[in-house]
Amino acid sequence: MKKHHKSRLCETKVENFGVTAGDLIIFQDVNFTLHCGELTALVGPNGAGKSTLLKSLLGEVEHTGILNYFDAKGEHLKPVIGYVPQTLKFDATAPVSVTDLFAACLSPRPVWLCSVGDELRERILKNLRRVQAEYLIDRRLGALSGGELQRVLLALALDPMPDLLLLDEPLSGVDKIGIEIFYELAAKLCAEEDMAILLISHDLRMTEKYADKVILFNKRILKIGTSDEVFQSDEMKKLFFEV
Repeated sequence: MKKHHKSRLCETKVENFGVTAGDLIIFQDVNFTLHCGELTALVGPNGAGKSTLLKSLLGEVEHTGILNYFDAKGEHLKPVIGYVPQTLKFDATAPVSVTDLFAACLSPRPVWLCSVGDELRERILKNLRRVQAEYLIDRRLGALSGGELQRVLLALALDPMPDLLLLDEPLSGVDKIGIEIFYELAAKLCAEEDMAILLISHDLRMTEKYADKVILFNKRILKIGTSDEVFQSDEMKKLFFEV
């Protein structure tokens, strides 16, 4: 019987989060809870502060407020957090392969000082299998489609297996098939690994199909609930559909 990683993390509580830039309020009074085994979608217009919120959760942006992580007994813990950015900036003409990318990130020594032996290669394959992308192991990064590249970045974010996975609008420029595959993988990770996922999304159809919870966000939280509760709300209609 296959054994799966089970998250130690039960709840991630975000309390009174805010970010400012001088006199400009990026967002304020943000409060929500993420639960293990749930895919939470963060939706809102461009400029709403969604990416900044994720970066503040990672500690990359100075913020006000409190961030706490709890296990099932209500005790504090330090979780493993994975992150997938919007895109990876690199020279598409460079002779850098998927294996090279993993080796650079996973090897304890500088990549130019080590070769990819059988053990590391099997570790890379194991990670790629999680996202149905093991066939990409020797592919040049510049030859990947947008969807393939994001799945490779997702695989990289799963080593070590996180308790909390933050996905910063990872599907911009990805075709419909790639988007569907990515959402299916995210939902599978929630179910099998019991992790919490927070995903910035502009695809309302996929959000409605796969998200357990939706946060409607525009510099503050406007609505939290199921996709039906949020998408049918007055707040959603005012934000997206009223001219």
